[in-house]
Amino acid sequence: MNQNKKSMLLLAVVFILPVVLAKFALDYDWFNRGATNKGELLDPVLDFTAAYPQQADNTHWRLVYVVPASCDEACHNALFSINQVWLALGRETDRVKALAVVTEASDLPADMAEKYRNVESLSVNLQTVEKMFNPVGTDGIFIVDTLQNVILRYPLQAEQQQAVMHSREILSDVKKLLKLSRIG
Repeated sequence: MNQNKKSMLLLAVVFILPVVLAKFALDYDWFNRGATNKGELLDPVLDFTAAYPQQADNTHWRLVYVVPASCDEACHNALFSINQVWLALGRETDRVKALAVVTEASDLPADMAEKYRNVESLSVNLQTVEKMFNPVGTDGIFIVDTLQNVILRYPLQAEQQQAVMHSREILSDVKKLLKLSRIG
């Protein structure tokens, strides 16, 4: 093979090989596709407007936890997490509300008002909650945007140390959302 043919072959390999490798990487999911959120992105989003039938609060983001019929350690950790995330937002706290959604079946902790001072409780009918969260279930911490769409979900943590580490992930996502949002 003469020098000209070798040069042309080498040039073709240098330009074609990266394209072929990129095609395989996309087809076989060899990398994370640039998602930076730590929570599970809900697709399709859930509609949270049934929780606010009289008022439309389009100025606040919300950290939401639905209090179950039996408030166990994971429940306390979830309330602790949304309280801590709200506190960690600092000067951005006026843009976010921490909400504990309470139904007639919920086992609201007796010490909630003093332990989780920044978490507001919102009374909602059990059937309404079940209808809203039907596709994904209520076991998790949720982020609700200013248009009342439930957009992200985070799993509950049974151990407090895990809940603290998990709170950092929630805080990271909330800060990103607030930075990108001009509303709320």
